[in-house]
Amino acid sequence: MERCTCSSSSQITHIIILMCVFVVMSETLVHGQGTRVGFYATTCPRAESIVSSTVATHFRSNTAIAPALLRMHFHDCFVRGCDASVLIDGSNTEKTAPPNLGFRGYEVIDDAKTQLEAACPGIVSCADILALAARDSVVLTGGRSWLVPTGRRDGRVSLASETTDLPGFRESIDSQKQKFSAKGLNTQDLVVLVGGHTIGTTACQFFSYRLYNFNGTASSDPSINASFLPQLQALCPQNGDGTKRVAFDTGSENRFDASFFANLRNGRGILESDQKLWTDASTRAIVQRFLGITGLAAFNVEFGRSMVKMSNTGVKTGTDGEIRKICSAINS
Repeated sequence: MERCTCSSSSQITHIIILMCVFVVMSETLVHGQGTRVGFYATTCPRAESIVSSTVATHFRSNTAIAPALLRMHFHDCFVRGCDASVLIDGSNTEKTAPPNLGFRGYEVIDDAKTQLEAACPGIVSCADILALAARDSVVLTGGRSWLVPTGRRDGRVSLASETTDLPGFRESIDSQKQKFSAKGLNTQDLVVLVGGHTIGTTACQFFSYRLYNFNGTASSDPSINASFLPQLQALCPQNGDGTKRVAFDTGSENRFDASFFANLRNGRGILESDQKLWTDASTRAIVQRFLGITGLAAFNVEFGRSMVKMSNTGVKTGTDGEIRKICSAINS
């Protein structure tokens, strides 16, 4: 779009300024695809407080809910945009795909939806509940809050085959960049959002191949710190239980901090795709920005910004999509 320029003529300056303001507002609206902060201020003023209190209640019983909800929102946005398609039940839906099989926390979204339908029937989308719950999960684990634009509507299609859009645990940095770029996210967004692994766990089956016969070498992945390797092998014995959970961020799995990046620097990344953020020169400089005390402050700020960008990926607004009555099923 052409840049607005304002004339110095006093007779037309006021009109030009108004036109500039209109264009800027229009560009902002288009960029946000119709979402805005405070979307429910009039139609359901308690929407955000209901979601946050629901997440907090479940978190008190099970802290693992926080990283689960954060990851669920990420997986939702990378497939068909942020439209709650990841929540739909049924055969061959996103829920049934390998990347989503270990998900927990669906009951938190269902609980919040039940309360919202009682307070404001047919108003608040499941996609917005998921976006808000992800933010609240970060706050509950010690991260910084951010303003969440709302106004998304729910999708009506969910296909397991489309989860190939999600970055994989063996994926190269170039491939990860391509998948993020396809969603309008840059390399910094990639590093920042993967930093969400500062909380939560993964299963041995997603990284144990690095510990014993990496790429057919009959040895371990050389990017793993030699002193860390025995610890990982004890947690995930060869031919052991592949479903056993291991912290992404060793020693800090329940705190939203920047120690995840320090672990990458020290060769203590769990997933191969995570460790590559340090071994690849194109992303290492960004990781370095988030080291130390000043790095934590920067990470908290950038995480909120990148989450807002991601949460506006392919959203449905206006008359597109629907407001589901039940998050696990499209409306009949």
